[in-house]
Amino acid sequence: MHDRMVVVQGDITTLAVDAIVNAANASLLGGGGVDGAIHRAAGPGLLSECRQLGGCPTGQARLTGGYQLPARYVLHTVGPVWRGGAAGEPELLASCYRTALQLAADHGMGTVAFPAISTGIYGYPLAPAIRIALRTTREFLAAQPRPRLVMFVCYSAGDLAEYQRALAELRSGGAPPGA
Repeated sequence: MHDRMVVVQGDITTLAVDAIVNAANASLLGGGGVDGAIHRAAGPGLLSECRQLGGCPTGQARLTGGYQLPARYVLHTVGPVWRGGAAGEPELLASCYRTALQLAADHGMGTVAFPAISTGIYGYPLAPAIRIALRTTREFLAAQPRPRLVMFVCYSAGDLAEYQRALAELRSGGAPPGA
């Protein structure tokens, strides 16, 4: 299953995959960071469809079309705001990955690309967020044939190096450090 998870550096809005995941806010109406970039690249149709969804609770995911993106779909998930780790943030972040992956599987998607959910303005520390992302995805893929490939897309070289270290540890038979 480990060959079904890859880490790449790039712009998630340029990927020709079945779905990209949007680290959205609860309104689903656009914002900063990757959320704003996805809305800008997708065009006004995405915002129009998101308005019809009525938002999304933290830890859950919603599906829309990809509009002007190369991806067919956008899986919007609302990550937790970091409050120190004792307010359910790890469980909510894991739920973001699980619910997005379940939507992808339910719709027969083969390829899904994730950003680092909650690590931007929501302040989730990168290293523990990566461990949760990889562990949750590994567990999901162990039980499901779809998606066949999950990409973790890093905008910066520093984030890429963190993901690569954690993924290498996972592939060597252990859990990522601290998992």
